[in-house]
Amino acid sequence: MADIRNNFVGIKSPNPFWLASAPPTDKAYNVIRAFKAGWGGVVWKTLGEEGPPVVNVNGPRYGAIWGADRRLLGLNNIELITDRDLQVNLREIKQVKKDWPDRAIVVSLMVPCVEEAWKAILPVVEETEADGIELNFGCPHGMPERGMGAAVGQVPEYVEMVTRWCKKHSRLPVIVKLTPNITDVRVPARAALAGGADAVSLINTINSITHLDLERMVAFPIVGNASTHGGYCGSAVKPIALNMVAEIARDRQTRDLPISGIGGIGNWRDAAEFIALGAGSVQVCTAAMLHGFRIVEEMKDGLSRWMDEQGYKTIAGFSGKAVANTTDWKYLDMNYQVIAQIDQEQCIKCGKCYVACEDTSHQSIAQLIDAAGVRTYEVIASECVGCNLCEITCPVEACITMVPQDSGKAYMNWTQDPRNPRRAA
Repeated sequence: MADIRNNFVGIKSPNPFWLASAPPTDKAYNVIRAFKAGWGGVVWKTLGEEGPPVVNVNGPRYGAIWGADRRLLGLNNIELITDRDLQVNLREIKQVKKDWPDRAIVVSLMVPCVEEAWKAILPVVEETEADGIELNFGCPHGMPERGMGAAVGQVPEYVEMVTRWCKKHSRLPVIVKLTPNITDVRVPARAALAGGADAVSLINTINSITHLDLERMVAFPIVGNASTHGGYCGSAVKPIALNMVAEIARDRQTRDLPISGIGGIGNWRDAAEFIALGAGSVQVCTAAMLHGFRIVEEMKDGLSRWMDEQGYKTIAGFSGKAVANTTDWKYLDMNYQVIAQIDQEQCIKCGKCYVACEDTSHQSIAQLIDAAGVRTYEVIASECVGCNLCEITCPVEACITMVPQDSGKAYMNWTQDPRNPRRAA
């Protein structure tokens, strides 16, 4: 099978699947179970400075969004960084790394935005023999009020400054975890690079309120009689995460900056998509919380089999391969054309394509009713603009396909279109 061993900024692991900094990596007990299940590495749940531990709420910490079948789509959490004693965490990290030398252990850190605080914690983390550190500049709740987490990640100057401190006071690879709660993720990525970061990881969780109790008029999760915004994660955030990874991977200033991809990864295909868009490793949290640590078996096996089928011998063989095919809208081919085609043998006559097209799109599907009352749906080719809404709404996979047409016209993008008054001269 394909070789899925991984080397991310010098951090080696038997596979690219790491557990992200979160409840699953809060203590040695969890991490050991994860390694036994086959995970290639972990990012230990965020450590804070020496002193009184952080206090989490003892009420509910999660909100959720479910699909129609009660399948969880998105998870919101209001949990803070570790509430365990720093020295206990450090002892456990050191022992686990000693017992599992082939696995990657990266330590997530968050301390006040002053150089002395970082200077104090970095040496004690190095003593554990951990493989690297991840700077948590993304936590959107609880910690920003204290001048940490997203409060740092949203200010590029702070990102660069703290990264520079860490490179100054530590020999370990520095991975900067970016917040998605920002207008343009490329800006803090550039700042991290300017500060000397070895890599970035993204995305951290998205500011969110999932739903409300309309009788009590309070959002979930309810702590006493109140709630707060939290960090949103799970499969629902994957499209946002993929886009942000791609933005950094194709930016001229950061395209050579290694990326650890995070956000909605629940199976091998998700992981492959992140890697194809430029990630060198992937981190998983929500899927492990929902299904347990053994899901990594399917991830490793599925990725290996797919790589064999495609002829990729290593992760590096396809890492970033989709970046070149990801561009700005203005460079898309305006003369490319597709038309929907309905396979009548597969069609179950539900009419969803017709309703979607007739009510909200381009009225390019005809509903034909014969003498016996049997409905047939046919595409009106002259009216079809190839939007593919019909394909998406159809409940039968591959019943509707988008068929490329020979327009007879050469490639032309928006900047070249004579109808564009701002086209390039």
